Amino acid sequence: EEHFPHSMAKAVVRAAQQQHLEHEEMHSKVDYIVAHGITSYIGDKRVIIGSHHFVFEDEGCKIREEYQERFERLPTEFSHLYLAMDGELAAVILIEDPLREEAIEVIAQLKTEGFRKIVMMTGDSERTASAIAARVGVDEYYSEVLPEDKANFVLKERERGSGVVMIGDGINDSPALSAADVGIAISDGAEIAREIADITIGADNLRELLTLRRLSTAMMRRIDRNYKSILAINGTLIALGVGGMIQPTTSALLHNASTLAISLKSMENLLHKDAKES
Repeated sequence: EEHFPHSMAKAVVRAAQQQHLEHEEMHSKVDYIVAHGITSYIGDKRVIIGSHHFVFEDEGCKIREEYQERFERLPTEFSHLYLAMDGELAAVILIEDPLREEAIEVIAQLKTEGFRKIVMMTGDSERTASAIAARVGVDEYYSEVLPEDKANFVLKERERGSGVVMIGDGINDSPALSAADVGIAISDGAEIAREIADITIGADNLRELLTLRRLSTAMMRRIDRNYKSILAINGTLIALGVGGMIQPTTSALLHNASTLAISLKSMENLLHKDAKES
């Protein structure tokens, strides 16, 4: 797992370090199967780690009979990562993925800022996805989705005439980030996601999304105001010049002076201090 910049991979590596599970790399080359898991070899044993679908359906791994009852009693409040060796389940890693404390507030405020529909798409199970979606207040959610599912959803929304903003941090999110009108990556996510995305935000606070939205809205208002001001001023100067009411030199002076004044005005902060803090 230490070879991949995925949030679940980082959790596994961090837990191993905390338990002092140091090791020399006995495995061979590691292959990453997008949206499924990873495979490698330790000696002549094939090792795979990944989702339930990947381990049991794609790879056909089995559970030893003496562990079947224990397997069926695995707690459902965690995400499950399955490790198998030579086609047989060897371990299950339980990963807690706590909800960010600001997530509910940010979702609500994004709707206030004008977002019509907020959708959550995840590779997690239906049970986990439905519980999180109900807590954060998204309009729609989709579970157990593949990278192409995310990208196809974005493309369909754009075909309907919707402007789409996609937020993601992993390799699996890259196709959707590329397909969206605006792709936003998380700073500590996969490098390919940051390369493809139009914008990268810090990972420590989702409130940066609100600041980004307010900045873009304020910028468009300023552009619109400047355009109308320039049009009005220049139109008036042209009319006065054609009517012989001012000299060309005066018109040029007023034109340059208005350009300078508008430029200086545009250098003011887009957001007030209180708006940034909120």
